[in-house]
Amino acid sequence: MESELEDWLPLSQREEWSDVTPLPQDDGPNPVVLIAYKRDFQETMDYFRAIYQADERSPRALSLSGRAICLNPGNYTVWHFRRLILAALNEDLHKELDFVEQIASVNSKNYQLWHHRRWIAEKLGTDATIYELQFTKKILSTDAKHYHAWSHRQWVLQTLGGWKDELDYCHSLLEEDIFNNSAWNQRYFVITRSPFLGGLKAMRKSEVRYIVEAILTNPENESPWRYLRGLYEGDTEGWVNDPEISSVCLKVLSSKSNYIFALSMLLDLLCNGFQPSQDFKDAVEALGTSDNSPLDSNLARAVCTVLEEDDSLRANYWRWRKSKLPL
Repeated sequence: MESELEDWLPLSQREEWSDVTPLPQDDGPNPVVLIAYKRDFQETMDYFRAIYQADERSPRALSLSGRAICLNPGNYTVWHFRRLILAALNEDLHKELDFVEQIASVNSKNYQLWHHRRWIAEKLGTDATIYELQFTKKILSTDAKHYHAWSHRQWVLQTLGGWKDELDYCHSLLEEDIFNNSAWNQRYFVITRSPFLGGLKAMRKSEVRYIVEAILTNPENESPWRYLRGLYEGDTEGWVNDPEISSVCLKVLSSKSNYIFALSMLLDLLCNGFQPSQDFKDAVEALGTSDNSPLDSNLARAVCTVLEEDDSLRANYWRWRKSKLPL
């Protein structure tokens, strides 16, 4: 794309543009800050304004809009007019996907680009599904937390389909990086939205096993703990009474390392009616405090005390939580 910009012949030297009078930008009589545009950018936009004012929807207008977008991918007016031209000329939108991919290769975090891409996909319908999934996958391979790519991918799945391999895709991303919170979010999106998996309750048992394994491998990773809680959205009783939940908390606490999120979940369980065994009391007691002072006999208050000391970044929060507990 850079070579195309360099090889561009000025429009003023082209016979096919001789009938167009460039329309200069009007900054008013006394501009506060006069921008020194590059000559090629100024010429391109002067000619674009002329064809835009004339509402010329022609092949040369399409080419010029592409040039203007390459020079400034954030110009929403140019993108809008390009869509009007594409529709008027009944252009092959598969080629337009290639154009968008070129722009994305150097400027993928551009709102106009993604809006344009969605417009194309809507026009192509399900024929675009595979292209859009591949496009987002390519971008996510270099930026795994690319907000626009994830948002577009979710839109594609819900609008055009393509759910079949999405759970496997999430798994592959988590194998590469178990701390990829975007992949965890997408996995939850799939199990709750896919029309082929049966919904949250149908997937809960297998997902709990999957998450427990992830937690035991990296208990300091907050994402699977959050995910585990999300599996029981709207079913607090089921969450509190599931032995898998309390069991993973106890295992992590007993290891005496990276136990902050296990303690946090235990506190939430206790606040929602969980009846702990002596093993839990012994595990929390074993964590103790730096000055070896005795912990409160109330387990929930004891948990807050340990968290207040060991999770210093949120010490004020844990003090507040303790203040809300019954004496």
